[in-house]
Formats: sequence, structure tokens, C-alpha cells
Amino acid sequence: MGTGLSHFRGFVAESFRDEGRAEGRREDILRILAVRGVEVPDEVRQRITGCKDLDVLDVWFGRAITASTADAVLGED
Repeated sequence: MGTGLSHFRGFVAESFRDEGRAEGRREDILRILAVRGVEVPDEVRQRITGCKDLDVLDVWFGRAITASTADAVLGED
């Protein structure tokens, strides 16, 4: 007999997976910028580390590969 909690557990598990993906993507963006020698001001670092939207983080990740400034990653160049 089921408890009816499988959907809840699935939702919670998916939320944790999404947060893990976002955390990894934030770390990836900052790592790429560090390896490329791009200076990341505190305010930009805070915006990146505070972002939870995977779609936005994916855009920033793509920009981080070629951006010459941290502002360019955020689209504020």
C-alpha cells in the first residue's frame, strides 16, 4: 500500500537536483573566469553566486568562455 508521498519525494528530489546543478554552474562560471584571468568584482561575484535560475546561469556560462570582463558575462558591458 502506497503512502501517496512519492510525488512529494520526487518534487523534493528534483528541487535538490536543480539546486545542485545551479551550484555547479555558478562554480563553473567563476572557475572559467579565474582560469582566463578575468577579474571578478565582489558585486558581480555576489550576483553570480546568488543566481538560482539555470537558464540565466547557462547564458552567463556561455559568455564566460569568451568575455573579456565580468560585466560582459552579465550582459552589462
